[in-house]
Amino acid sequence: MERRIAAGQGPVWEALTDLRGMERVLSGVTKVEVLTDGAFGVGTRWRETRRMFGKEATEEMWVTASDPPERYVVEAESHGTHYISEWVLRADGPSATTVRMTFTAVASGGVAGLLARILGGLGARAVSKAIAKDLEEVASAVERRGG
Repeated sequence: MERRIAAGQGPVWEALTDLRGMERVLSGVTKVEVLTDGAFGVGTRWRETRRMFGKEATEEMWVTASDPPERYVVEAESHGTHYISEWVLRADGPSATTVRMTFTAVASGGVAGLLARILGGLGARAVSKAIAKDLEEVASAVERRGG
């Protein structure tokens, strides 16, 4: 999923990595609990509670790669599935940034893995819709601030 934002890389990076401000920017996120101290980077961990399919779910996430202000990778494990989210910020001149978010879910074996494969298409559409909404909300927040 990609979204062009009318702001430079710095303000976009700050908006995407401001874990403590995430609840104010993303309507689907109801709570964030940062578990590590210090600046956002490799090793940063947090618990994010998000409303999906009409229910709240909390997942613990951690940063596995960080190259400010151009790229970071977040991973999580839940119910037999390993999740990887990669965010790439490409400067489009001094006052625009294209954000590309790639989401991968790798199901391990067992019932959870089988269910994930059966429901894969439905889940992929729901995740794509949520990512598009998140990117729209980040763009709105950054552009409103004058990015």
